[in-house]
Amino acid sequence: MDFAQYETIRFERRGRILYAILNQPDKLNAIAGRAHLELSSLFNDIADDPDCDVAVLTGAGRAFSAGGDLAAMEHSRENPADFFKIIREAKRVVYSILDCEKPLVCKVNGDAIGLGATLALFCDVAIAAEHARFGDLHNNVAMVAGDGGQVIWPQLIGYGRARHYLLTGERITGREAAEIGLIYRAVPAAQLDAEVDAYADRLAALPAQSLRWTKAGYSQPLRQLAHGMMDAGMSYEALASMTTADSIEAIQAIREKRKPQFRGC
Repeated sequence: MDFAQYETIRFERRGRILYAILNQPDKLNAIAGRAHLELSSLFNDIADDPDCDVAVLTGAGRAFSAGGDLAAMEHSRENPADFFKIIREAKRVVYSILDCEKPLVCKVNGDAIGLGATLALFCDVAIAAEHARFGDLHNNVAMVAGDGGQVIWPQLIGYGRARHYLLTGERITGREAAEIGLIYRAVPAAQLDAEVDAYADRLAALPAQSLRWTKAGYSQPLRQLAHGMMDAGMSYEALASMTTADSIEAIQAIREKRKPQFRGC
């Protein structure tokens, strides 16, 4: 598989392990525009790559991914047709992760926020630096956790906890995330590379086809759930971002570096 067409993701290989590295460190690997489009095809391309059996997803720089960005929020509100394209891409991101039979290990090197958190949590195994923070902050910017957060958080930590984090956007560290079962493991930052490499090696040493069918089996309920929820979730996200006054206030508050004053409309 030729990954040369990707502009926002860098690739490395080590044996039959493929490393896909979100590569916009100056933007904290925000997922918008070209990056969003590329993510919507990434996992299908990994599935079709004949030279890898295991893939590792990580971020360059100090963040895994900060999620969306201000420019994308403004553009989406002013260009509804483009937002509908984003909705199609967002669904493909989630569906293609679940359809990719190869094990996906997420190395969470720094903050995983919004869609960044969704990406990490949908991977089969997430190993994070202890200082990395997870959070779904959609409500904090007058949006909706429609890009998959509402699907995956409750499945990992139960509704009792997930509802709190999805409603409030409270961030938790990698160490806390591991303690409550949101991710598999958290380690000191200095140990993260070695820990993830060793785990990927462990998977790569196992029979590839049985791993793929094992993933296909345990992913089936999640696939059904995602297909049943994503249309509604993304529709609510579109309504929130394109029709509410609070969405405008959120954009202005971010631009002016102040606390937003929401009115609930």
